[in-house]
Amino acid sequence: MFLALVTVLALAWANSPLSESYFALWHQEVGFDVGPVGMHMTLHHWINDGLMVIFFFVVGLEVRQEFAHGSLRDRSRAQLALIAGVAGVALPALVYAFVVSLSGGSGLGGWGAVVGTDTAFMLGALAIVGPRLSGQLRVFLLTLTVVDDFLAVSIIGIVYSDEIKLVPLLIALACLIGLWALGRSRQWITGPYVIIVIVLWFATVSSGVHASLAGMIAGLLIPAYPTQRQEVVAARQLFRDFWQSPSAASARGVNRGLARGISVNERMHEVLRWPTALLVVPIFALANAGVDLRGGLLADSLGSSVTWGVIAGLVLGKLLGIGFATLLAVRMGLGRPPEGVGMGSVFGGAALSGIGFTVSLLVIGLAFGSTTDLGRQATVGVLVSMVLAVALGWLIFKIAAKRWGEETADLPMVLDPTVDPEVDHIRGPQDAKLTLVEYIDFECEYCAHATGSWDDLRAQFGDDLRYVVRHLPHHPHGPLAAKASEAAANQGEFWRWLDFVFTHQDALEREHLLAYAEELGLNVDRFIQDMDSEAVAQRVNRDLVSAEASGAHATPTFFVEGRRLLGDYDARTLTAALEARRRGTRTQEAPR
Repeated sequence: MFLALVTVLALAWANSPLSESYFALWHQEVGFDVGPVGMHMTLHHWINDGLMVIFFFVVGLEVRQEFAHGSLRDRSRAQLALIAGVAGVALPALVYAFVVSLSGGSGLGGWGAVVGTDTAFMLGALAIVGPRLSGQLRVFLLTLTVVDDFLAVSIIGIVYSDEIKLVPLLIALACLIGLWALGRSRQWITGPYVIIVIVLWFATVSSGVHASLAGMIAGLLIPAYPTQRQEVVAARQLFRDFWQSPSAASARGVNRGLARGISVNERMHEVLRWPTALLVVPIFALANAGVDLRGGLLADSLGSSVTWGVIAGLVLGKLLGIGFATLLAVRMGLGRPPEGVGMGSVFGGAALSGIGFTVSLLVIGLAFGSTTDLGRQATVGVLVSMVLAVALGWLIFKIAAKRWGEETADLPMVLDPTVDPEVDHIRGPQDAKLTLVEYIDFECEYCAHATGSWDDLRAQFGDDLRYVVRHLPHHPHGPLAAKASEAAANQGEFWRWLDFVFTHQDALEREHLLAYAEELGLNVDRFIQDMDSEAVAQRVNRDLVSAEASGAHATPTFFVEGRRLLGDYDARTLTAALEARRRGTRTQEAPR
């Protein structure tokens, strides 16, 4: 909404009696000289070639995260995103070229204006006009825009760059090699990366290659990996040292220890994502969206093939390219859409992908110049496309909900089936006012620590809380450990078994489990018979079916009063969620 407000402000300013001040502002020359080194550009260029590099750097960071431990690790999802993303870039460009060529081909060079999607605007529109729950569709569209952004930035860097200068280009390449080497050495300190990225930006701007490409590639080279549990455990010891002997040195040790546990990529992303969303992109919008519509520009635009080429490319090209490519790929078995997302929702999201704002305006400035007649006409096409894409997406979502019952595009949020005292494992009074359900895997380190929160929760809620455990084994030793726990449950020792085995997660082979049964005083012969029985296998499978029906795909996953908890699951967060349910309110849920 803030981005839309800034866009409206730019248009109002450019069409007001103060319009001259609007255009004069962005043409002010700004620069600096430090000895023999200096750089001077207009304010408009500083924004487009400087600030926007931060935007594309953040995009690169997100792409690297998706490949490291996100949606693009799933081959089926990655393949579907690749197919839809390429089609969503190629078809709009072809549609634009076809429409423009019908009137002689003047303006063909602006075909890159229709290849990109503005992720921020698209997700904002999805939140407003999309299904009531659209988390999985959001993941699909984000995965898709990873491919879209990479191709769009590559096109900008290759097609719309100026005359190339060799020496600065070689320096830029050396910087990229330096980033790669830092990543390979698992350097966890942020400073060296930042210094190299700054040098890379200077070199790229001087070389004539558009800096957006360097920003994207730099982000891709910043290492990303899942949180390192051993580093988290080490940080806990450092915090204990600080707790026992607080000092500046021990505090610095805690900060360094915490940083080691999280990848440089994620730490940079956390620092940059909000300034990028709330400062960089709005400033870009303010500097680029202001087009003077007076003097017959609207009438000229309605008769311009460039305007209609942009509209057709973004609105129709994106819809047909992404929508039908996804449909065809799914029919041919080349990929699968996220669970809970129907094809109607896919087409609705494809329509919203026709919002090309950021990349479109950037390319228009490079291809035509933002103040030329063709540039202004193309800008009008981008602004009209935004309105049409949102309206078309809203219409498709409404039709999908009414005709195909696609009222949501997300995983289920409600526990299914509800807690059954005759079947489920319950800790605490069966008639307690509050219910907390956790899906666990005995080999999941995070389950062991999250399940350990029970003592804190019990102290807070007493007999008002019952705690229920269900199985979701997905680690190598998880299925056998789950069956073993059910064999222990048949002897009335489920909870003692759970507490014991969670302290022995590094040894879950069959011989280890049998030794644990003996150590806990169980009837080992009966334990073996039950562990290998069909009844126990069906009991574990019952929880697996329940997890899928409830939208639990990872461990630990918690349900507070029958509703899936999204986000963190530490004792403080669980306490707040339970307290909110006890008061009859809902906590603010953040996406996992």
